[in-house]
Amino acid sequence: MAENVAEAIRDAALRLAETSDTARLDAEVLMAHALGVTRSQLLLGRMRDPAPAVFAALVDRRAAHEPVAYIIGKAEFYGLELDVTPATLIPRGDTETLIEAAREVLADRLPARILDLGTGTGALLLAALSLWPEAEGVAIDRSPDTLAVAQANADRHAPAARLLVADWTQPDWSADLGRFDLILTNPPYVEDEAPLDASVRAYEPAGALFSGPEGLDDYRILVPQLPGLLAPGGVAMVEIGWRQAEAVVKIGVQAGLRARVHRDLGGRDRVVAFSGTNVEGA
Repeated sequence: MAENVAEAIRDAALRLAETSDTARLDAEVLMAHALGVTRSQLLLGRMRDPAPAVFAALVDRRAAHEPVAYIIGKAEFYGLELDVTPATLIPRGDTETLIEAAREVLADRLPARILDLGTGTGALLLAALSLWPEAEGVAIDRSPDTLAVAQANADRHAPAARLLVADWTQPDWSADLGRFDLILTNPPYVEDEAPLDASVRAYEPAGALFSGPEGLDDYRILVPQLPGLLAPGGVAMVEIGWRQAEAVVKIGVQAGLRARVHRDLGGRDRVVAFSGTNVEGA
């Protein structure tokens, strides 16, 4: 192990370059975690400190493709720090497109009730409630272990949110939920045999990733149920894979919904906003 923090980060970044496109950043984040400080505090005042012994084990885990978020137990989404565990997907920046699309669609009105389907860490619901704190927030997930993580995050960011174990593939799962002005969901949509980075396929929960040979199985189940969950004038923001827009829009139209596609910052189709009938282009 190198003698001081700066040297340890340098050596770790060289090693991690074989498995990570963000090797230097990974090394800095892991070192900050090992020291119990923020990355800014690390860079501004701790680079000459002795390197902590625990850092080597953290680097070993990252070198084995384990995601940094699982190693440190934290991830940021829409400005919120969230707990993450292997029971949850790691929130990603592309998913923030759902929140931005909702802000655009709801620019002239406030949602009274918000529903997050398959909440994971609670990221979508908590981000929405940070914008509309007076709204009633409800989230579901089929995994009690996942919901426990979401509950811890809700306790910190939106204590009034209501989190429930429910599974949209089961009969009558939504019987007591009522209707919502805004529905947010990032359902499983990866093809079963899709090539994925080892850090995703080996570590993130398969049940939250994969959805049949075309990645469409959950859309076929969930989207036709949206009309019964939407309040008059309500909108559902559904995340999609960037090549799935046409197929998901078709599922919604067959269910009597209007669809509009929103793109992420990279210009890729990322969200379908469902509301009434007919189809409006992106």
